[in-house]
Amino acid sequence: MSFTLPYAFGGPPATGKIKAQPEDFIVEENLGFELTGEGEHIFLKIQKRGENTDYLARQIAKYAGLPKMAVSYAGMKDRFGFTTQWFSVHIPGKREVDWSGLESQSVAVLEATRHNRKLKKGALRGNRFEITVRELDGDNRLIEQRLTQVKSSGVPNYFGPQRFGREGYNLIQAEALFKGELRLRDRNLEGIYLSAARSAIFNQVLSQRVESHNWNQAIIGDVFMFADSHSFFRAELTPETLARVAALEIHPSGPLWGKCELATTGEALALEATAANALLVLSEGLERIGMETSRRPLRLLVGDLDWAFCEQNALRLRFTLPAGAYATVVLREMVAFEGSVD
Repeated sequence: MSFTLPYAFGGPPATGKIKAQPEDFIVEENLGFELTGEGEHIFLKIQKRGENTDYLARQIAKYAGLPKMAVSYAGMKDRFGFTTQWFSVHIPGKREVDWSGLESQSVAVLEATRHNRKLKKGALRGNRFEITVRELDGDNRLIEQRLTQVKSSGVPNYFGPQRFGREGYNLIQAEALFKGELRLRDRNLEGIYLSAARSAIFNQVLSQRVESHNWNQAIIGDVFMFADSHSFFRAELTPETLARVAALEIHPSGPLWGKCELATTGEALALEATAANALLVLSEGLERIGMETSRRPLRLLVGDLDWAFCEQNALRLRFTLPAGAYATVVLREMVAFEGSVD
């Protein structure tokens, strides 16, 4: 499938380079809940530079003498960056571990606190980003106009290219899995491929809505979501509903494909069915394998966005995003960038 996604505002007004060095892409997780200080799960707050999340999880397990499944994290983080991330380690009983031996030039353990539950995928309030774009080339006045537009309107809530793997490898594997050409014993890998398939269908739906200029507006048959909730609801297109969408209080949603019937009706249902038919191997495969249908907001609000133009043609951005959102889909509306997104 094509990974060329339509822009919401006509394309970026500047070019630039991201991740020239890890400190240009700073990410800090916000758990959103308090740790109890007791229990069989050790929550590690780790600062890492240029380290892959899953690789580090394996190293933590090895260091503690535990199986890989004993270590969990809320989400993958960009390898090429400077990130502060939480891991949970299930250690039955009261065994203590000296975590200082895990530290290296690229890994620092900032905190180790007990909790009574493991850290599950997606169990975050969100992430705080500080990103520096270098070799910025564009009219600062137009860039600032676009930044203001993104701050007030949000951006399409695409899944970023990281979800699909290098050159779409995860999608290729998903198709092979659905066609019976691939057998997997690794459930983690299977989950990655299934997530890529669902993300591709969602992006297809959202692309059609962006091209129709209604990704941030209600159409007949839509179901809606709050930005901070996984639940969704139907609502008639009354003046009140339209006003809530315009006020950024609620958002139209798109499907995370699965075995259950879609909640949409009318125009929205027809659009989603068209997108699924365009990716029939993926949609039928997800149905057969029994994935539960879910929803995701089509619009992504960019919290606390501020910026500064720096010396040597650089732009520094700071903002927050909810869990599951991608900084690169925010950046792409402002800057056509070079740099790894792995």
